[in-house]
Amino acid sequence: MKISIITGSRADYGLLYWVIKRMNEDDFFDLSIIVTGMHLSEKYGSTYKEIENDNFKINYKVKMLSESDSPRDIAKSIAKGVDKFSDILEVIKPDFILILGDRYEIYSAAIAAMCLRTPIVHCHGGELTEGMIDESIRHSISKMSHIHFTSTEEYRKRVIQLGENPKSVINCGALGIENINNLKLYPKRELEKKIGVRLNSKNILVTYHPVTLEKGSSKKAFKELLVCLNRIKDSTIVFTYSNSDIDGEVINSMIDEYVSNNSNSVAFISMGQKLYLSTLKNFDLIIGNSSSGIIEAPSFRIPTINIGDRQKGRIKSKSVISCMPNQKEINQSIKTAFSKKFIKKIEKIKNPYDKGNSSQTIINKIKRIKISGILKKEFYNLTNI
Repeated sequence: MKISIITGSRADYGLLYWVIKRMNEDDFFDLSIIVTGMHLSEKYGSTYKEIENDNFKINYKVKMLSESDSPRDIAKSIAKGVDKFSDILEVIKPDFILILGDRYEIYSAAIAAMCLRTPIVHCHGGELTEGMIDESIRHSISKMSHIHFTSTEEYRKRVIQLGENPKSVINCGALGIENINNLKLYPKRELEKKIGVRLNSKNILVTYHPVTLEKGSSKKAFKELLVCLNRIKDSTIVFTYSNSDIDGEVINSMIDEYVSNNSNSVAFISMGQKLYLSTLKNFDLIIGNSSSGIIEAPSFRIPTINIGDRQKGRIKSKSVISCMPNQKEINQSIKTAFSKKFIKKIEKIKNPYDKGNSSQTIINKIKRIKISGILKKEFYNLTNI
């Protein structure tokens, strides 16, 4: 089976790693890897090199990002991506493309595949992120796709609610959990060498991204967070840079300024999955608005402070504290997260996104797909409404 996997960022590559690895080792698949988006930007760490370092062959590179992260330039990037993906998919002629999530780079690939009558396998559909344009993109990709792998049963039901046939929608759990179970993570002392800063009594990972549907709010909200971080004594703070979304550059410049003025902090353009998950394992708190605080962090039984509406609508474990983006609520959430009562409460929580061997579930299902006639989808009506 000819299958093309498309990845646009450090985040989706980390989630897709075990799918790529197992397909690459399986003679059933003729695998091609297409990289795009932030992978190819020096500003975001040229993370395509991580893929090459994992001994995977990159077959095509699609440069589509504009220099600016303005709304207009992001719209133009989408158009550029559709154009370039159309040319590449016309050459490869894959039986399927496999994509994950809701980034606009991936949206470009889905549009091109749909127009070229190439079936689409989509992972992590059905989720909600009400503060982002990704919300609309994700559901649009689901409607263009033919096979769906969701991270929870509730999300599976939502994809079916969009009119997709239940037989084509499989709950396989979140792909990121497999990295936690399979990777040998760094112990504390080795982690300190890797991140270049000593751990303290309160170790905090900060990963904050723009809220793309709220004009101008990201800078204000992030400033409120930085003020709160300054008040935490005996702390070590690790920042990860924001994505190439609207206002992402604003947040990254604020991170740079904070780190230059605070010796207990350090920032990374890209940590890679092993270093990032090792940080979660050894740290006491993750704060921001990234999906990793919702999906992966509960497996380490550490608190997550989820700020604002970016992840509004996602299923959350009891380890997640949600708050508004103002100093009063952020400070109270930090106090709660470090309290003995809360830490005791989350000692034995179960991650709602963990279903075990997700990548093998995906591969087994794809192997059984009958390609003939798959493009003609009937809208599945819910009979109980």
